[in-house]
Amino acid sequence: MAKRALICGVGGQDGAYLARLLLEKGYVVSGTSRDAQGNRFHNLTRLGVREDVKTISMDPEDFRSVLVAVKKTVPDEVYFLSGQSSVGLSFEEPVETIQSIALGTLNLLEACRMTDRAFRLYSAGSSECFGDTGGVPAAEGTRFCPRSPYAVAKASAFWLVNNYREAYNLFACTGVLFNHESPLRPERFVTQKIIKTVQRITTKSRERLKLGKLDISRDWGWAPEYVDAMWRMLQQSSADDYVIATGKTHSLKDFVSMAFGAVGLAWQDYVDEDTELYRPTDLLVSRADPSKAFAELGWKVTYGLDDIVNRMIQERL
Repeated sequence: MAKRALICGVGGQDGAYLARLLLEKGYVVSGTSRDAQGNRFHNLTRLGVREDVKTISMDPEDFRSVLVAVKKTVPDEVYFLSGQSSVGLSFEEPVETIQSIALGTLNLLEACRMTDRAFRLYSAGSSECFGDTGGVPAAEGTRFCPRSPYAVAKASAFWLVNNYREAYNLFACTGVLFNHESPLRPERFVTQKIIKTVQRITTKSRERLKLGKLDISRDWGWAPEYVDAMWRMLQQSSADDYVIATGKTHSLKDFVSMAFGAVGLAWQDYVDEDTELYRPTDLLVSRADPSKAFAELGWKVTYGLDDIVNRMIQERL
């Protein structure tokens, strides 16, 4: 019999790519949104899988809603990708951020504990939990030091998963994902802001690109490869947590330079650093050690940052 998967937050970047991957593997895929009838699921349509995914409404912050969704879909695997996903926005909406991530994770863990047919649970973690490591690559044992409401929420969710796995012997794990991009990234993310502005400038727009700190550095990967890591985590004989990243760090200035260079332009002619776009707290350098995922999951990274930027630029053009 085909495996059944429930993707909470199927309309987002990761949810859409994961749905496509699981369908290719022969899964029966269901996906949730707070309002499935009102959501047009543009990302699923862009990937050509909208008609193959059964969508249902679920409010992650409402336990009854979560339990109903689980009982309706009877999943073998549940991927919790829901919740407010912007670090910057979390400073403006801290309550919504923490509730949607931490409470949503708790409700799914409780549903798993109380359901007769136990499912395997994947929870989306974040490299933001590590905070500033002083440039030292973060691995699974690196201490958390969250510096935003978003990071606090993700850290709370991580420890909830860890606690339920130990206390109730649930197959529940967290993928601590570093930054990962694709053409499906929402426009509020800085990478998509850069790509869209470059595209408009190629059509003779006279605008300038305003950014915050250009010297911040991140480990950027390709989103379709990262959802493969999520799936691999749930195929292991025992549940564990993994850092998912490329192991290579680049500055935002590098990203900007590659984006403008892809269309034959010098970025210095079009970019301004705006102090009003600085966050209350921000990480200067984010580095990762994904060696455990490489060794135990058999997961590989094939896209470098230049490949990612070029793919996003070509999609936009």
